[in-house]
Amino acid sequence: MVAKNLQDTTTLHNGVKMPWFGIGVFKVEDGPELVHAVKTAIKHGYRSVDTAAIYGNEVGVGQGIREGIKEAGISREDLFVTSKVWNTDLGYESTIAAYETSLKKLGLEYLDLYLIHWPVEGKYKDAWRALETLYKEGRVRAIGVSNFQIHHLEDLMKDAEIKPMVNQVEYHPRLTQKELQAFCREHGIQLEAWSPLMQGQLLDNEVLQEIANKYNKSVAQVILRWDLQNGVVTIPKTTKEHRIVENASVFDFELTEEDMKRIDGLNQNHRVGPDPDNFDF
Repeated sequence: MVAKNLQDTTTLHNGVKMPWFGIGVFKVEDGPELVHAVKTAIKHGYRSVDTAAIYGNEVGVGQGIREGIKEAGISREDLFVTSKVWNTDLGYESTIAAYETSLKKLGLEYLDLYLIHWPVEGKYKDAWRALETLYKEGRVRAIGVSNFQIHHLEDLMKDAEIKPMVNQVEYHPRLTQKELQAFCREHGIQLEAWSPLMQGQLLDNEVLQEIANKYNKSVAQVILRWDLQNGVVTIPKTTKEHRIVENASVFDFELTEEDMKRIDGLNQNHRVGPDPDNFDF
């Protein structure tokens, strides 16, 4: 099913509903601009906010959420909030402690989704056991991973009691991740895109420009629509109100199968972020 509006959700394998569309805050400094962006997104109908411990902005995200839900007249339960445990905290006890710290900074009583940020060899299994504990205790509604390749997922699932509900990875027309997506689909793991706009590097691509003109849309809107039609949850990052509105205006058109294939054809397996098989942090 392709999302029909900003509040439409996909159902994770544990029955929890996750919005198809959200706002990301990677590299947005803690402070008034961040608070305003989160508030503005909620005001314009966004119901999903994605952050991480390493972004150093959970305090501002929490403030934006509190002010945003108050102004929009909605409740905390209407929002889907994600954070991630950083590499230095990957261990059983340390992951649970990191979760507590994130909650405290955000000023929330629970998270909707908690992810292992990177597959640090020899560490992610202990961290996963911690996530399973938090989940079984009802302290987090869903658990998952980020930047996991197929072999990481296979390795994790060998010993896991609960399989990940989400895998959040770099995903855009230059990195279409078809094999990974097929694997996740087969195992009931929802794929989610970070850096869907390739940090702005695709906005002047000629093929995308041509497709955008055809639908009278922006390149960003075409890419985000492509995500949704591929069944991928997407969380574009921006702090500007007109972009927050524009990014979400993707529910009033549909890309043809031919245009979807043309976009797929832009793949070069090219990353703007680190390689999950070769990172040193």
